Amino acid sequence: MSRIALLITTFFVLSFSVSFAQVSAVTISGMIKDKTTKAALLYVNVVLKSANDSTFVTGTVTDEEGRFTLISVKPGNYFLEISFIGYLTKKHPLFVGTLSAFLDATSIELEEGIKTLGEVVVTATQDEIAGKMDKKTFSLEDNISQTGGSVLQTLQNLPGITVQEGKVQLRGNDKVTVLIDGTQTALTGFGNQSGLDNLPASAIEKIEIINNPSSKYDANGNAGIINIILKKNKTEGFNGKIGLALGAGALWVRKENLPSIRPQYQFTPKINPSLALNYRKKKVNAFLQSDNLYTQTLNKNEFVTRSYDDGTIINQQVKRNRNTNFFNLKTGVDWYLNEKNTLTVSGVFGSEKIIDRGDQPFFNAELTERKRLWQFLEDELKTTVMATTAYQHKFKQAGHLLNVGFNYTYHRENEKYFFDNIFSDYTGKDAFKLISDEHVADFNIDYIKPLKYGRVETGFKFRKRDIPTNMQFIPGINSPLDTNAGGEATYKEVIPALYGNYIFENKTFEAEVGLRVEYVELQYNVNPNHNTYKSDGYNYIQPFPNVRLAYKLNNTNKLSFFYNRRVDRPNEVDIRIFPKYDDAEIIKVGNPALRPQFTNSLELGYKTNWKNGYFYSAAYHRFADGTITRISSIVPGSNLIYAIFQNVNKSYNTGAEVVLSQEVSKAYSFNLNLNAYHNQIDAFTVENLYPVPHLFSADKQEIVSGNLKLNNTIHFPKSVDVQLTAIYLAPDIIPQGEIAARFSLDAGIKKAIQKGKGELFFNATDLLNTMVIKKNIQGDGFRYVSTDYYETQVMRLGYSYKF
Repeated sequence: MSRIALLITTFFVLSFSVSFAQVSAVTISGMIKDKTTKAALLYVNVVLKSANDSTFVTGTVTDEEGRFTLISVKPGNYFLEISFIGYLTKKHPLFVGTLSAFLDATSIELEEGIKTLGEVVVTATQDEIAGKMDKKTFSLEDNISQTGGSVLQTLQNLPGITVQEGKVQLRGNDKVTVLIDGTQTALTGFGNQSGLDNLPASAIEKIEIINNPSSKYDANGNAGIINIILKKNKTEGFNGKIGLALGAGALWVRKENLPSIRPQYQFTPKINPSLALNYRKKKVNAFLQSDNLYTQTLNKNEFVTRSYDDGTIINQQVKRNRNTNFFNLKTGVDWYLNEKNTLTVSGVFGSEKIIDRGDQPFFNAELTERKRLWQFLEDELKTTVMATTAYQHKFKQAGHLLNVGFNYTYHRENEKYFFDNIFSDYTGKDAFKLISDEHVADFNIDYIKPLKYGRVETGFKFRKRDIPTNMQFIPGINSPLDTNAGGEATYKEVIPALYGNYIFENKTFEAEVGLRVEYVELQYNVNPNHNTYKSDGYNYIQPFPNVRLAYKLNNTNKLSFFYNRRVDRPNEVDIRIFPKYDDAEIIKVGNPALRPQFTNSLELGYKTNWKNGYFYSAAYHRFADGTITRISSIVPGSNLIYAIFQNVNKSYNTGAEVVLSQEVSKAYSFNLNLNAYHNQIDAFTVENLYPVPHLFSADKQEIVSGNLKLNNTIHFPKSVDVQLTAIYLAPDIIPQGEIAARFSLDAGIKKAIQKGKGELFFNATDLLNTMVIKKNIQGDGFRYVSTDYYETQVMRLGYSYKF
């Protein structure tokens, strides 16, 4: 059966549960005053009633300052009925929207007298499933088919997200900013996505996908933001959760090794214990979340044929057996100083140990002669320590907040790389060592003020980031290492930023208008003895506006328009001057002359709701100038390929996204996510400086691509849930080439036991073992085709218990 046929067959039984971010419960506050004296009125009756039929919803009385608060009000149309002895009863119309969790009913004035005012009735029905349409929120409790794995594995199952060559993409674009609890950290990379494949999903409560971020977020990441929310409980008393997941992958060899190299990993173990503890009593809430993810993985098993213009043909294999142990610990204390002030002190410790053992043989076209064998051992330890202090002051008005926070992150990358360079007449033993220490300090102030029809947000953020690095080369006989390209380098970044955001909502219109202004000063200081690069840097002050407008056609249909401007600043690893020898004949080097890539984005969205379901669609267009991409080229007299980051020409990403979700019955629900887009990079010519100056030119590159995800959740009797997920990724462009179509099917089952406190699960990723990466690359003077049979099929069994 073809992949397309299989996809159609499974359409009716596949789905996933997705919720667009929205406010489902709102807190309403206000003040009651005397109309004549303007004095606050105490103990006034305030009743909330439905505008549709005047039924009672909730009520309260004003306090000693004349203030009232109504909590857990669902979005809809209401009126406040305010009554007090000696005053005329007043009916105050009130619309409760979905954009703000807090609503200010402002000051309401009562008039003395005995007259009865006529009732003000606003006719409408409550919109149960409205949303901003710029954010989607996913609970990991519902992701049965990926329980027990890493965050990266979880992300590839979520609608709107694809994973390509280890990088997360939103709508075909990998310029994604990854946050943890709303903050960039070294656990996931400042601006890049490092660490996602090893961060345990068991530590995560939910994941937010923000396609059109507002001005309160950092301007970096033109494709959008993925915000990972770590688990944290606030239940009264002592409680917690303990879990253990066991798994195995690479259950059989999909393609045999080329001759004379060490075996591939088979039946690789996966072990993921987790522990969450929480204690809350009176003014103190203490919490701890600890997770460990140990895996053995056939991380890469790529078979490549490289053809050069001079007629040379090389067949090679890149096989990498990987051992990874990631330990993560988060702990802290919330101290409720009083009803208005809270102080939180927390810390995160992460340790990631990676051991790679690899083989890379090079054969002639007929596979009759081995010309070279590169065997390596990579020993890498990444250590992350974060300390966070957060203070929140609640003003008298509900939702009126001042937040002040400080975050310090230290991240060390300690990488040692040893390799044997084996030829027929000699064997060279070479090594290099990299030490990188990252220091990041963030200070932020955020102010939120609810209004009658929305809220205002404003704030300031300051970041200082220093990354000293040192690369030491240890050459052997006839070493291929460029020992003159080592030494020291230091990355320094300072970013102060101001933002303001205004949100408005009534029964017909929604608006969100914001502006962020960032100043960036970056300096990269290079060892003066480096043979190619010199110290470089840049600075700018730029505005980053965002606009969202929405028109509610009726209670169930909404049109939205988005615009924002964002930036992608080069990461430190993108400009790092040291050649990296992960591949014997493809040398990756950074470029200190890289400059930011600025992107403008437009989107038009439509959403309609019905009973137990919705349909969402969006058309979007992004255009960027100075696109950052990696260029692969050869220099005269050598067959080595040098892959170097460059700013090239304009690029465009235009497409459409559709989400269809329906709860067919209490036992069955499905979700379909379709994304189709056109990617284009204009023709360009650039000069690569390393190892010697040489020009590189490329024609315009474009493709129509997309992806389809079908997910299903079935609830059986006796608390048994089953989930199936199918993913189809169409062919897409990559730098200087194309990646072929891919397909996978994931499945999972879980059962609640021990009166709901315990849970058993079993799942399998890439159930049919069909996820194979095929690439075709066309370079300047060469081309190569590759197929990567890395480990994709993994089965896991796990248990967790809440207490």
